[in-house]
Amino acid sequence: MRANVRMALVLATSTVAFLSTLYAVERAVPRPFREYPGVEYSLGEIPLAPDWQEKTEWAFARLMYPPGWNDGYRGRFDGDWRQGLSLWTQDFPRADRHFSAAVRRLTRVQVRSVEQPVSLDDGDDVYNWPWLYAVQVGEWGLTDAEAQKLRDYLLRGGFFMADDFHGTVEWQVFEEAMKKVFPDRPIVDIPDSDAIFHTVYDLDDRYQIPGAEHLRLGYKNDGYVARWRGIYDDKGRIMVAISFNSDIGDSWEWADDPRYPEKFSDLGIRIGVNYVVYAMTH
Repeated sequence: MRANVRMALVLATSTVAFLSTLYAVERAVPRPFREYPGVEYSLGEIPLAPDWQEKTEWAFARLMYPPGWNDGYRGRFDGDWRQGLSLWTQDFPRADRHFSAAVRRLTRVQVRSVEQPVSLDDGDDVYNWPWLYAVQVGEWGLTDAEAQKLRDYLLRGGFFMADDFHGTVEWQVFEEAMKKVFPDRPIVDIPDSDAIFHTVYDLDDRYQIPGAEHLRLGYKNDGYVARWRGIYDDKGRIMVAISFNSDIGDSWEWADDPRYPEKFSDLGIRIGVNYVVYAMTH
């Protein structure tokens, strides 16, 4: 099937599938949008778009989480991670808003221009957001209670994109946390034939996406090879999509900067779009 025809068919059913996801995931009153200071951008540095209060089909839900033992910002930002200025705000909010604009432009999904920071400790708020993203998950410190909440969210139909972690140590930290979430489910390489790589774009050719600070080497730590991994539910649906040894968040953040290679932003945006549409239709 040609890609543009497949896109039309998939996106024509996105609203129905999205509503199905909302019924699968317990509903709660969404928390109001709130801005936070980030490790790269100060509070209010990026102006709000006029639609920041609009209720839409989809918003970029960014996971807030406590730092782990190997947090790279330890000693530099040691405040309350719930108030921003913490590892979870890497690339934030520029990457979120750039990618939200891309989803709006490239699909028929109704999208809000601003992100939604989400904490697993914040009651049932996570159940309002069918697609959840976290950055630098090789340095997080997911608690037992947060792991249990994430497990419940995923089993009820949620989708989690884990991004921007690299090398042996960061993989071990991430894997240990996910064992708390799913002690009985393996992390596996996603085959090229999986629908997640073909919902909108055919992504058989997936290359490593380096962060802006690592363009010269092309990798970070000892993360030499990009791996696209996942955790499946009992019905064969991907619940957790893992971009290991790639920095997709940077490909969104710097998509409008001529110093960052277009080919990386091109692939990063197409992967993200596929993941969003997959999450809303599976």
